[in-house]
Amino acid sequence: MRLITKLAAVLTAIAAIVAAPSWAGVKVGDAAPAFDLPGTDGKQHKLSELTDQGWVVLAWFPKAYTSGCTIECKSLAENGHLLRKFNVKYYMASVDPLADNIGFAEKEGADFPLLSDVSKSVAAAYGVLSPRGFAKRHTFYINSEGTIVAIDQAVKPATSAEDMAAMLAELGAPPAVATPAPPTLIQSDQTPAASSE
Repeated sequence: MRLITKLAAVLTAIAAIVAAPSWAGVKVGDAAPAFDLPGTDGKQHKLSELTDQGWVVLAWFPKAYTSGCTIECKSLAENGHLLRKFNVKYYMASVDPLADNIGFAEKEGADFPLLSDVSKSVAAAYGVLSPRGFAKRHTFYINSEGTIVAIDQAVKPATSAEDMAAMLAELGAPPAVATPAPPTLIQSDQTPAASSE
């Protein structure tokens, strides 16, 4: 009986170690791993070019067309105006093929790019690649210096946009750069003087 009790204790300890979350990826304060990924907008998105323009929010998601990912995508599509108040480019990213993400973005009305990391190398560099081969739902906040300033490992899909906006405000992300209005032409009531030739 003692042997069974000791064996149970050892197995419980091993189970606790195995079940403990491990974070082998990047952490706050680290330089964000570089990426150059295709987006659903037909463009390549390169981190170094994006941070030259402001902050970047990279929201990893497990799989296109699945329940939680659909809810998260809809949250961002319907509430993107909250994020556009900041000088930030925001993306969802997965290891799905680009064709899958294009169809998913169209179906959900995404007005922002979804990125595809089919090689899974960027997901691995960020520490979000699960043992089952898909990305974990984690969101990274990257400032204009390319430094990770926050990581959300407990993303709530239904309030994703609201939570991102709150985090950006808390982090002191810069406001959106206002686009100058086109110059207006001032009309004069005076008629040009007739020339005497």
